[in-house]
Amino acid sequence: MQRHQKRGADRQYVYNYPAKKALRSIKAKTKTLCRMNVSLPLAVLLHRLNQVLRGWTAYFRAGVSARAFQYLRMIVWRQVFGWLRRKHPKAGWKELRRRFCDGGWWPRDGHVVLFNPGSVVTTRYRPRGTTIPSPWPSATS
Repeated sequence: MQRHQKRGADRQYVYNYPAKKALRSIKAKTKTLCRMNVSLPLAVLLHRLNQVLRGWTAYFRAGVSARAFQYLRMIVWRQVFGWLRRKHPKAGWKELRRRFCDGGWWPRDGHVVLFNPGSVVTTRYRPRGTTIPSPWPSATS
């Protein structure tokens, strides 16, 4: 949680960002998954990556995480394409895109598509502190 002043405003606002340690952790997890044996089919790799990415983005969805999600999207795309290039060393970009992206740029294998962390919609909330009603009766009444 960090407190910043908005541009053009006098007040301080509270922002919830994913910690850098959490971002390093998810990068390390995706890297270890993409450094796995290249003899596995692409669908297996995508399925394992999707589980990790969906869980991480669901946890950090509440807050100011859109920029971190876009960064994670870029990192995961690079790692998956690195895995594909190690799996098929003689194939060029054009062939990899044709075979594993249906001519686009986002990896897929049949019905299994790589989860896009950048498409996750974040929800912002404001910590309300003392304005949260207490469930217990007050001692003064």
